Amino acid sequence: MCGIVGIVGKGPVAERLVDALRRLEYRGYDSAGVATIYDGVMDRRRAEGKLFNLEKALDGEPLPGNIGIAHTRWATHGVPNVPNAHPHFVDGVAVVHNGIIENFSELKDELVAEGAVFESQTDTEVVAHLLAKYTREGLNHRDAMLKMLNRVHGAYALVVMFKDAPDTILSARFGPPLAIGHGRGEMFLGSDAIALSPFTNEITYLVDGDFAVITHDKLEVTDYAGKPVKRQSQISQAAAYVVDKGNHRHFMEKEIYEQPEIISHALGHYVDFAANTLKPQAGAIDFSKLSGLAISACGTAYLAGLVGKYWFERYARLPVEIDVASEFRYRELPLSPTQAALFISQSGETADTLASLRYAKDQGLKIGAIVNVQESTIARESDAVFPILAGPEIGVASTKAFTCQLAVLASLAIGAARARGTIDAAAEKEMIGHLIEMPRIMSRVLNAVQPQIEALSRELSRFKDVLYLGRGTSYPLALEGALKLKEISYIHAEGYAAGELKHGPIALIDEHMPVIVIAPYDRFFDKTVSNMQEVAARGGKIIFITDEKGAAATKLPTMATIVLPEVDEVISPMIYALPIQLLAYHTAVFMGTDVDQPRNLAKSVTVE
Repeated sequence: MCGIVGIVGKGPVAERLVDALRRLEYRGYDSAGVATIYDGVMDRRRAEGKLFNLEKALDGEPLPGNIGIAHTRWATHGVPNVPNAHPHFVDGVAVVHNGIIENFSELKDELVAEGAVFESQTDTEVVAHLLAKYTREGLNHRDAMLKMLNRVHGAYALVVMFKDAPDTILSARFGPPLAIGHGRGEMFLGSDAIALSPFTNEITYLVDGDFAVITHDKLEVTDYAGKPVKRQSQISQAAAYVVDKGNHRHFMEKEIYEQPEIISHALGHYVDFAANTLKPQAGAIDFSKLSGLAISACGTAYLAGLVGKYWFERYARLPVEIDVASEFRYRELPLSPTQAALFISQSGETADTLASLRYAKDQGLKIGAIVNVQESTIARESDAVFPILAGPEIGVASTKAFTCQLAVLASLAIGAARARGTIDAAAEKEMIGHLIEMPRIMSRVLNAVQPQIEALSRELSRFKDVLYLGRGTSYPLALEGALKLKEISYIHAEGYAAGELKHGPIALIDEHMPVIVIAPYDRFFDKTVSNMQEVAARGGKIIFITDEKGAAATKLPTMATIVLPEVDEVISPMIYALPIQLLAYHTAVFMGTDVDQPRNLAKSVTVE
């Protein structure tokens, strides 16, 4: 994930900027750069690879200056190289960026038609060109920024310097985090408070839609219309933690809200955003020649695999055998070398999953690992590694790792479908287009549903039992919703395929039983509504999670209806994961449990 740092200082800043970038190395990156302004000159140094390459460049050609911005890049648009590394310069404007500008192609075409010359393959460069254009047209820096912010669409954190303003940094946030650090006669900003902890512990966190201007001794924040807003500073404990909670109460809450940014970077590893196609993967499995696929994992990772089963079978017409790893390894599943196997693990060290991997390997299968830790044992023992790139996940109850696992599985399923000829190039572009839109939609959902879910969770916390229902890919989400609720709130919860309700669980339905129904308006919707009617007829309290069409088509009484945007089926599991995560989180908060470290659970299970 990209890392951003900026300093308006009292002395030379280049070395401090690189030091701050080092504290963001955990986010992952493939190039780095720094820019400063000194004596009316704006200059930069950039390098491919690790930070020591940038340090070598600075040793050979130091950068003086008391103001500067710096960046570590995780490639999305364009290969990792020096021309694509940030900061980007255009006519006295310097820009660093974290996120994705979704409409960059449209903006780039417009700018090129007007004579702009692009030096990189990145989406970020359109921001620099827009700002240069607007300043040439006579707008001041603030107005140029505001006009640019109202042109670009996507999820982004942007930090900008103008050569003729050597005491000011401008920034904006819509999705990826930005923290402002307050010093004595100097100011700082970064992607995370941990980057700023050597300089200050007084932090102001920007929120989505904030535009901020920082000078040596002042922070001014407005919305995108230029209307001033107030953001309170707070004392950060970043120096005491590997990763800081920011302005969130718990790591789990922070990790829920990181998902739009995290997903965009995970997708960047698999998707060519400019072409709406999949990137070739080194050592990838040749899905075109497989007779079947085996998937195994534990806990939430298993449920991600269960969603993946639906995708592989529907889109790639590839039969999938899936089981929890603790069963997979012992039931002596007959496997063939014409099959492949995928093993999913956040840590890459899960004992049962590793044992299942070794069983499959002994049967001659090619092995793929979907992991968050690329140096882990599961990754090392696999033929192909598909990283989820979620970054450190501190909360024991998985959130961002789950949705990243889903994003990777969706990408692999689309790639398998294309390789097997079950979808054509046009269908691939359409499906990839939906994946690219997903971070923006996730940001919109998180902002829209949080107040309603927080209020609903207070009521839900009074119940002792909860059922979750869903069909299709919403069935694994029902299982995941129940797992999340029981993990952190200790409320007994169960997930069922909605069609199974009448085969037993309906006996539990009464006025004391909340039933959470996950039902986008898809090909399963009418059948799921029939199951809802069975619940309503017996006095059950329905919490209905659907979209605009689903809400309009259903007149049953509900305890609450949570309305999400209408989205394509290929991304609906990632979108619908958000409200079930928030519901579990806020319920646990009201109940006063230890949300980040629930009783009896560990982050990585390395024993059977």
